[in-house]
Amino acid sequence: MSGSLDQESREKIGGQLVSEVMLAEGAPDTAAARSISWLVVNEIDAWFVGGQRLPAGGSPKYVVRVGVPAGSMNDDKRRDIVRRVNRVLADADEDPARFADAATAWVHINEIPEGNWGAGGEIVRIEDIVALVSS
Repeated sequence: MSGSLDQESREKIGGQLVSEVMLAEGAPDTAAARSISWLVVNEIDAWFVGGQRLPAGGSPKYVVRVGVPAGSMNDDKRRDIVRRVNRVLADADEDPARFADAATAWVHINEIPEGNWGAGGEIVRIEDIVALVSS
């Protein structure tokens, strides 16, 4: 919900999530790799679960969407991303134990099919991304 995270928590989560997802993906820790590792935080005005609006001021819930090129993941990498994201969120929370409950944070790993990623007005392929982050 809007306002459920203070600025310090947002900064902590933001910086750590990017680093942890990069590690799980096996991305090199280079300026080029970091330049395309984006994080967007959206706080919403209303959150409904099971048709019921959650009360304002409650503990935040999370949906973390990680976009990666299709073919770059396997089950171990996916599992590692989910665990790392969950740990970062729990470490920044007043009640870390609540992250054992699946209803607290969901991680969606979106594998973008080859030919469906674009930047600079061009299609970006996995080999383009590898070349960029390796330079």
